[in-house]
Amino acid sequence: MAELLYGRNAVREALRARRRTFQRLLVSAGAQEAGTLGEVVRMAEEAGVPVARVDRRDLDRRIRDANHQGVLLECGDYPYAELEDCLALAEERGEPALLLMLDHLQDPQNIGTLLRTAEVVGVHGVIIPGRRAAEITPAVVNASSGAVEHLRVAVITNLAAAIEQVQHAGVWVVGVEDDPRAQEYDRVDLDMPLALVLGAEGPGLARLTRERCDFLVRLPMRGQIASLNVAVAGSIVLYHAWRTREE
Repeated sequence: MAELLYGRNAVREALRARRRTFQRLLVSAGAQEAGTLGEVVRMAEEAGVPVARVDRRDLDRRIRDANHQGVLLECGDYPYAELEDCLALAEERGEPALLLMLDHLQDPQNIGTLLRTAEVVGVHGVIIPGRRAAEITPAVVNASSGAVEHLRVAVITNLAAAIEQVQHAGVWVVGVEDDPRAQEYDRVDLDMPLALVLGAEGPGLARLTRERCDFLVRLPMRGQIASLNVAVAGSIVLYHAWRTREE
């Protein structure tokens, strides 16, 4: 059964990346095919993807409780990578590795936001566990504005083992956690082969994950709220790590 990607940006990036198989593009009949939607239709036609104009209510029935913006793309499953592929990409680019590890995050919006930031800063790969975590669903693709279509994402069975694997490859593993032992993120030298680990919404890093990290960093806070949203915190540290390396 085909996956249904929805949202103009998500569909456009999937067509740009051309990493999936495409069956059909469904467009709301009567929609003005200009701007992003016009670009989506043109890209589909150039790729030989059939384009069907259908009643908007048909789109509503196929995608419930989501804003499809008048476009759906019937396509194959998301093309996952292997952890080794992520490390290989850093080597191909001649760059120190920059990886993002997600410790059982489940909210598609948070994951999508983090993946969008990861793509913007040139992350070489994202590693997620295969159990008790959100996979790359159409909701995640939409939340990332399609950025995940350009990323290498590896699903692994054991995050602790994956941490050990990247450490053996010379990558420093840094957990982002509001912990008394953590150092302030902008007072640590992050210009090194690096894997940032972010914990699940609420509980944070699992104990075994935290123990496997080389060190922890945190974001200083002065307000009344106890902590930052994981997607916000992770995006701040990712962006800082990238800028540190660029400078």
